[in-house]
Amino acid sequence: MTPREPFAGPGPWQINLPGLGYIETPDDDLAFIYQDTLVALNAARGINIGQPSAHARWLGALGLREGETVIQVGAGSGYYTAILAHLVGRGGRVYAFEIDPDLAERAKANLEHLPQAVVAAQTGIADNLPRVDAIYVCAAITQPCSAWLDALKSGGRLVFPLHAVGGGGGMLMIRRPERGAIWPAGFISNAAFISCIGPQDDETGRRLKAAYATGGGLTVRSFRTDLPTDDTCWFAGDGWWLSTFDPASDPDSVRLSFRP
Repeated sequence: MTPREPFAGPGPWQINLPGLGYIETPDDDLAFIYQDTLVALNAARGINIGQPSAHARWLGALGLREGETVIQVGAGSGYYTAILAHLVGRGGRVYAFEIDPDLAERAKANLEHLPQAVVAAQTGIADNLPRVDAIYVCAAITQPCSAWLDALKSGGRLVFPLHAVGGGGGMLMIRRPERGAIWPAGFISNAAFISCIGPQDDETGRRLKAAYATGGGLTVRSFRTDLPTDDTCWFAGDGWWLSTFDPASDPDSVRLSFRP
């Protein structure tokens, strides 16, 4: 078990309850932060330690193994960084990026006992990222970052929240195939995150919101960069699209497959 209190800071705390929003706990009883709820790191900015059950589902889909390397974008105070570090073990490595300098310092202090976790006080949307087996993104964006895709090894997995700034959407998983422009992909669940500080496209965000409203996202089976799109297209971005085509149905298209 990874204790939550070092990452939440001293109580009382602000926790987020469905239908009520943020409320302040009456005291520093640890029972309050071991509920399945958000714990605010900065309520005014909507920065939290995320809901444990949701992260458990997403991390389960990521399927980390001992000895693997992983990038985390949006480390916050380091709580889920610590969990990632335990999943990959002492023989693995977690490269955690946190753009807020104060949170990055907190994360570094909280993770001193885990030498496999390295925190950088900078954006995770950057060129020359290390090559890794997996990328776990804890901030929303309107399109997958090309640097993340380039950083994945063959078979590498990217899990990130795809939605407009200030909105909600889905947690998408993409897996890099051995070859080709058709990557196995699928939505794991709904998701709502504070947005990345970086490249966001307002028009793509509006169209994503409309696409989610009409449903159909659960039929997505692949992420594609081959153009033009065809009648399997569920959503098209700038140079990329999400398709209902299942790569597993065509063994010549890719060697790997994923189903949410």
